[in-house]
Amino acid sequence: MSPTPQAAGPAGPDPGPFRGRHSAARKRRGIGPVLVAFALVAAAVGGGLALHRSGGPETPSVAADAAPRTPEVDRAARAAGVDAVLAARAEAVRLNKPEQFVAAVDPGNRALLARQRTLFANLRQFGFAGLRYERLQEQYDQALTDKYGPSTFVVAIAMTYQIRGIDPVPARTMLGYTFVQRAGAWILVSDTDLDRRLPRGSHQEAWDVGAVLVKRAPRVLVVVERDQAKLATSLLTKAGSAVRAVGKSWPGGWRGAGVVIALDDKIVRGADYTLPKNAEDALAMATWVYRSLPGEVSGVGERTDSYVVLNPRNRDRVDARTLAHEFTHVATAPYGSFAPRWLVEGTATYLEFLPMDGARDLAIGTYRQTVRTKYLATAKALPSDSVFFRDSATSYPLSWLAVDLLFDRFGGTEVVTLYQEMAALGSTQKERDRIMLEHVGMTEAGLFQAVKAAAAA
Repeated sequence: MSPTPQAAGPAGPDPGPFRGRHSAARKRRGIGPVLVAFALVAAAVGGGLALHRSGGPETPSVAADAAPRTPEVDRAARAAGVDAVLAARAEAVRLNKPEQFVAAVDPGNRALLARQRTLFANLRQFGFAGLRYERLQEQYDQALTDKYGPSTFVVAIAMTYQIRGIDPVPARTMLGYTFVQRAGAWILVSDTDLDRRLPRGSHQEAWDVGAVLVKRAPRVLVVVERDQAKLATSLLTKAGSAVRAVGKSWPGGWRGAGVVIALDDKIVRGADYTLPKNAEDALAMATWVYRSLPGEVSGVGERTDSYVVLNPRNRDRVDARTLAHEFTHVATAPYGSFAPRWLVEGTATYLEFLPMDGARDLAIGTYRQTVRTKYLATAKALPSDSVFFRDSATSYPLSWLAVDLLFDRFGGTEVVTLYQEMAALGSTQKERDRIMLEHVGMTEAGLFQAVKAAAAA
């Protein structure tokens, strides 16, 4: 998550203070880079939602916290009918058939029908290389059966998609649909009944929240409100510069792409800008993209990528360096989630500060000395995960200083290898120490002492 910068002052960089959900606005002087907090938002399964797909069309499947009280139904016929609806909707998006997409939508529900037409128009803009919908488990709810009738079928849906030129592998997100049977056909009567029970971070995609405009450039996709073409053009330029900068600076090269979502909605994907600190201070959050949903293979899901969501209040303050920080998180997202916070944020800030087309060069030497004298002098250790965001004014500059030393002494290739192994395996301090010793010959405590020694020298 990126905090908002305050107005720049006279020369002489000042790397603090921060405030915000995990961090906060920082006074920018001299080099003036924005320090950016990482917020790849993990999801948790909530509300007793059953996520695993059914064993077969004959298998009864219900939410874990409720027992079914529905009358006997031909489950195989129901499964086949709903699956046919889902297949037709996916085909409609691929072949640009709007009437086919809404053919099974309740014609008497004007709000639902309008919402689904908007959804179709949105989906068509993203340019999917692949798209399919998969019926997961039934989510039984007596109140909904009472509302819609005895044939009510409430089901979690997995949407598997791959945006052409953006997603490295197919990704998955979740929907919740309510169907009823009328005259032998299965009709969609609601697309919101399960919203509160779907896992955060793998739901409420950019195409779900209203009419949008999608614009592309090489390795970049930007999503804005339908009437915000000027904003889209501006963000495409900044994001393009940021993607090229990360691709050039990341050791071994990063060939991925960046998605920037800049909508008026305050809750999109895993980003929640209704929270007071986020609303006030945050610029952006990088949010997880999943190849398996939370609850399918593991509790937190298997991650493949991330999309950046801007704070609607502060999106006009986003610059290319902000996006370079976030795209560094995008580049490292496939590695895993166990890297220590100082390495995650320090690495993203390190790349953010490097020379970048369209951005003035920063006085890194002056900044390094400021961090040493203002923060390192009183620090006792590298910031731990548990306190990182509670003292972000110190945590961010110290993390940058540690990563700066790693790049200088060991080179980018070794730092990337260290990052990859820490992210994949560093779930305990013992494992982190082992990995650090293997790659750089010292533990995290030893690295801190090396940073102190370099400052003294």
